[in-house]
Amino acid sequence: MNWYAIKAIYLFEMARTFRTLTQSLASPVISTSLYFVVFGSAIGSYMTEIDGISYGAFIVPGLMMLSILNESLSNASFGIYMPKYSGTIYEILSAPIGPVEVVMGYVGAAATKSVILGTLILVTARCFVPFEIAHPFWMAGFLILTAVTFSMFGFVIGLWADGWEKLQIIPLMIVTPLTFLGGSFYSINMLPEFWQTVTLFNPVVYLISGFRWSFYGVSDVSVEISLGMTLLFFLICLGLISYIFKTGYRLKS
Repeated sequence: MNWYAIKAIYLFEMARTFRTLTQSLASPVISTSLYFVVFGSAIGSYMTEIDGISYGAFIVPGLMMLSILNESLSNASFGIYMPKYSGTIYEILSAPIGPVEVVMGYVGAAATKSVILGTLILVTARCFVPFEIAHPFWMAGFLILTAVTFSMFGFVIGLWADGWEKLQIIPLMIVTPLTFLGGSFYSINMLPEFWQTVTLFNPVVYLISGFRWSFYGVSDVSVEISLGMTLLFFLICLGLISYIFKTGYRLKS
């Protein structure tokens, strides 16, 4: 294991983040604050409690998950696409660095940024609504696992994309809608039975449900199923990355 290579890639990506703090951290925190103002304060004042939790507190896990998914995807996809775009990817491929080191460097940096962002959003949420975390260990576990998994997914998108437009297709056209329809702002138990069944085909439901359980001990889906689905998606992303490096798909051409 080439730890020097991992450290070099990791520190380079983290340095890029701190050079663009406004875009990387401040902008998502401000956007999330606006969600709290609109949904938590304005709309939430007219909403009843959901599962015994005030509406403002109920949406905290969903808003955190919305930001973490988007930031993990964008950070990891941009991080690996930029070397492809500039041509410096060939320097990485020709260096004595294996695929494991490359993935650990880029994905580790993207996941770290997402965890930092999630922590900032959690602190910001306390300024708007009071809440307690019932299972802090599991909350941290879900946060890190989700950040790593979607950073790997973003890494796949960055390798697959052959243009700047494609970097935004999946996050904007697929992931964001699925997050909004996955129970970020409501419980799926509030839906008619037919739509509850349809919603269960949305993989983001399991991420948000498990994350909300770690906060309040309530969930729309069994926490074991939520954890299992998250781990399954992690393994799928791992398999895709392994296939790409093994075949050189969109990597060496």
